[in-house]
Amino acid sequence: MRSEIVPRTSGLLRPWRRWERELEDLMERFTGPDFRLPFGEEEFAPRMNVAETDAQVEVTVDLPGMKPEEFNVELKNGELWVTGERKEEKEEKGKNVHRVERHYGEFRRVVTLPTPVDEKKVTADYHEGVLKITLPKSEAVKPKHIEVKT
Repeated sequence: MRSEIVPRTSGLLRPWRRWERELEDLMERFTGPDFRLPFGEEEFAPRMNVAETDAQVEVTVDLPGMKPEEFNVELKNGELWVTGERKEEKEEKGKNVHRVERHYGEFRRVVTLPTPVDEKKVTADYHEGVLKITLPKSEAVKPKHIEVKT
């Protein structure tokens, strides 16, 4: 069941990203820090954790530097969608930029929920760049203790 709660991302597959970063590191040794491969920019995909307890599913998403109005949280057909756009900071005149490692742009993270949830009780809190979404499980799927009589 673990594979059902693995977050999905759009774009290149992870092995290709790792290979691209390793090749860029190797080429940087020979060409300097401004070298970029012609494969395009890596897209911004915020990091996400998904955990499940007997009572709920908890999702945390790292969205540092973003405001709550810059992202959306939705439930669609048993999936949790976190979408938004991280805007690129404008360069200031008179600065020589030596390295840019931050990623910007639109993002979409989708998690297939491992169990039905009570949509009316879902909460989302955003504090210090971390979005925490609590999805209480539906009463029908929560474990029930059965007392054994003797």
